[in-house]
Amino acid sequence: MMANKVSNFSDLIQRVTSSCLLHPIGAARHYADDVTDFQSGEDDSDYEEVNTKSEKYHDDGEVEEASPAAMEQGRGDVYKSEKEIEMETLMTEVFETVSFMKKAYVSLQEAHCPWDPDKMRSADMAVVAELRKLGVLRERFRRKVLRGGGGGSMEAISKRTVSGVTLREVVAPYEAAMEKMKTDMKSKDAEIENLKEKLNTATVGSGGSSGRKSRSHSHHQSKKKVNYSSQLQVTPSPMPEHFESCISSVKEGSKSFTSLLLSLMKSAHWDIAATVRSIEASTTGTTATSTPATARDSIVGPNHAKYALESYVNRKIFQGFDHETFYMDGSLSSLLNPNQFRTECFTQYRDMKAMDPIELLGILPTCQFGNFCSKKYISIVHPKMEESLFGDLEQRRQVLAGNHPRTRFYGEFLVLAKAVWLLHLLAFSMDPPPTHFEGSRGGEFNSHYMESVVRFPGGRVAAGHVVGFPVSPGFKLGNGSIVKARVYVVPRSEL
Repeated sequence: MMANKVSNFSDLIQRVTSSCLLHPIGAARHYADDVTDFQSGEDDSDYEEVNTKSEKYHDDGEVEEASPAAMEQGRGDVYKSEKEIEMETLMTEVFETVSFMKKAYVSLQEAHCPWDPDKMRSADMAVVAELRKLGVLRERFRRKVLRGGGGGSMEAISKRTVSGVTLREVVAPYEAAMEKMKTDMKSKDAEIENLKEKLNTATVGSGGSSGRKSRSHSHHQSKKKVNYSSQLQVTPSPMPEHFESCISSVKEGSKSFTSLLLSLMKSAHWDIAATVRSIEASTTGTTATSTPATARDSIVGPNHAKYALESYVNRKIFQGFDHETFYMDGSLSSLLNPNQFRTECFTQYRDMKAMDPIELLGILPTCQFGNFCSKKYISIVHPKMEESLFGDLEQRRQVLAGNHPRTRFYGEFLVLAKAVWLLHLLAFSMDPPPTHFEGSRGGEFNSHYMESVVRFPGGRVAAGHVVGFPVSPGFKLGNGSIVKARVYVVPRSEL
């Protein structure tokens, strides 16, 4: 009887071994099937005497208990399957994170057109959050691999150190951005202190000689420190190149603001031809309805209304350019103390050049530049125009109250106003100051002093053309260089 049982068990071992060799991954399942087959071939009493959990049979029929190492090895398959499940879960999280990141990146792209700063900011935060999550999942994956390969060894500890370097590489861009922000904050703080010092100086000067004497000593040391640091950083020496660069900024700002104004007029169904005729008439000192020919004909060609509108804007904003404050007050500082005034103008130019005009006006809304912006906006955009373009006079009310609205239209105007204000500061910081000129209607076109806004074949204005109206002024600098005036030329027969 015992020999029969041993034979049957040997046959079972042979069958299980063959199955494992043929199907190594699914060994546990085949073993269970073989045991089932064995049970079906033997009676219950014979199977009860065979214990496969903690005993094993030798060929001689003796029974030996399984060693702890063998039992531990048997449990290895269970641990392996749990690890596989864990890795599958991790990969699922990786794919989900990548999907969410793609959606956030699409939202970030959609926020660019039309421009939506709030949506862009939230989408950017979402992309960064998903990238950080991917970094965390990567580190989880590396920790799992290290644990599976002997996480307690020195080699594993060394690998963890390498993975730590990777984390620092992920964080490095954010640390660099933080350092840049700190540097920018220090620069802004220095600018604010400089502006405060100038404000204190202006306040002392307006308070009379007694107030100046009583407070000059308390501010002497701080003023000396600020002026000394400024001299170390930049030598006050306005150059013609600065002026020419600023002229380019004025030109770009004028084109941008005029294009926006013209598009708003078209959206409000303005009669653009009538508007152009009115602008043309204002350049000659007549009215648009003075003669039937003036009301009927226009020298401006098709699609050239923007030049007439730019001429109107520039004429308004450059009015008073030859005075040190655009005739906003009766100051004569440039005559009483010209050297000090030139130095102060160039210092203001350097301080304002890198500043956002809306941020500056948010701090000092009624400073000289703020008063200049208010005055020029009221001059360029009359009430009927604003009501027609926007349906109300809200922006005008804010400007008259000493505030500066945060709208796209007023923001474009501020870009142009800042460029003209900087050009004005540069002009009064030069010795001798540049003189400005403009082409007059009907005058001969001179290529040395003028530039045509209308392009001609070959780049040269055809013979027989004269100035139809000025678009922007030109300047002659102290070193003899010329910044050309921009003009709209027409055939002489059309005037």
